[in-house]
Amino acid sequence: MTAVTTPRGVSPRFDGSLSSAHACLSFAVALRDDWLGHAFSTRPADRPAAEAALAGLYRLAGAPPPRFRWVPSPAAAQPVLRAERPAFTRPRLRAGEAPARWADWPVASRLASLQSALRTRLARRVEGPGQLWRRQRPPWSLAARTTADEDGLDDGYALRDILWTAVHDPLRTSVLDGPRPAIRTALLPAAGTEPLGLTFHGQHDAHWIGHHDVQARLGLASYPAGDARGLALWAAVARSAGWWWPGDGVCVVAERPVEVHTEPPPGARRGERRLNHPERPAVRYADGAAVYALYGTAVPRWVVTDPTVARIHGEPNVEVRRCAIERLGWDTYVDEAGLHLLATAPDPGNPGSHLRLYHVPRHVWGAPGRVLLAVNGSAEPDGGRRRYGLSVPAGIDDPVAAAGWSYGLTGAQYARLARRT
Repeated sequence: MTAVTTPRGVSPRFDGSLSSAHACLSFAVALRDDWLGHAFSTRPADRPAAEAALAGLYRLAGAPPPRFRWVPSPAAAQPVLRAERPAFTRPRLRAGEAPARWADWPVASRLASLQSALRTRLARRVEGPGQLWRRQRPPWSLAARTTADEDGLDDGYALRDILWTAVHDPLRTSVLDGPRPAIRTALLPAAGTEPLGLTFHGQHDAHWIGHHDVQARLGLASYPAGDARGLALWAAVARSAGWWWPGDGVCVVAERPVEVHTEPPPGARRGERRLNHPERPAVRYADGAAVYALYGTAVPRWVVTDPTVARIHGEPNVEVRRCAIERLGWDTYVDEAGLHLLATAPDPGNPGSHLRLYHVPRHVWGAPGRVLLAVNGSAEPDGGRRRYGLSVPAGIDDPVAAAGWSYGLTGAQYARLARRT
């Protein structure tokens, strides 16, 4: 997936009129998609642009421009960081250990402090939903579930409110909840292992940068000149490179991936994306470093390439187990794991689908249990509907009661649902 073209022309400025609001919303959505394009870009890094912006950030931190070391992936960074000791030996400061003078802090700590302070100041210039949604009518965050953004404007909801769900939330969900944790889990040192260097995320900082970029370009927020220059430097890095690790006198920068596979999650209406590929890495770098993901969940390689019942039962992570079972196939898993069908029933919340309740023998999970097999109420991007399993209490013997329990309802209450999602 490559970056899309930034919207051209003069940015519309919101003047309070409905026509202006519609023009601003259209432009904001184009900017959102542009920032998502940068977040998931597979183009080679623009090294001159990235190095110029990083040198500018070093200057803001009171440090001279560094020497640059480029690596093909985040996984390749740690060996280089170790080779560049002592530039990366003190990335994290505890309050009692921090030098009295800010200028004596490691440059990575100074940059982290600058970024945090900048984001706080920018956020204060953009009123949050808590201040904007004090109205007699229900807040837009609720109406947005069923109302198109353009219709929301016509219905009298404020542009600022709508931009929160049209721009801020899709960027945050797609980037901060997507590639950032997946790459960190798969390619950086495991928990308990002390990594060298503070990690900055380059293209995967697009969620907060894009949000503030949209606000400024539409005239909804005015930033002081110094903050605007700082935001522009962080934005330039996000548009031109992958993850990076600043050290004293040297900066290690990773290339962007060469392959990224995403899809819209079920019910996506505002450009949201999630990592997914059922047969190969969802993210792959030029050196072979890879991240596997199914339906937005980062998983170990075996889940995609060779799922087995034994591996599934040895996996402690519930979400990974769920993905592995779906990859193996529920029918195969039920048969090979020895689950016993207790009862079936039509699904009141999903007409045309059936609920299947299974008993799980003690030897499977270490204790007897129940699994309810259901069909998702929302269609996948290909039009199909995923089957999924829910663990329910061992004492439940009725599939409808089990489905109700998963929603905090009784079986009778669940049976009256018009439709679930």
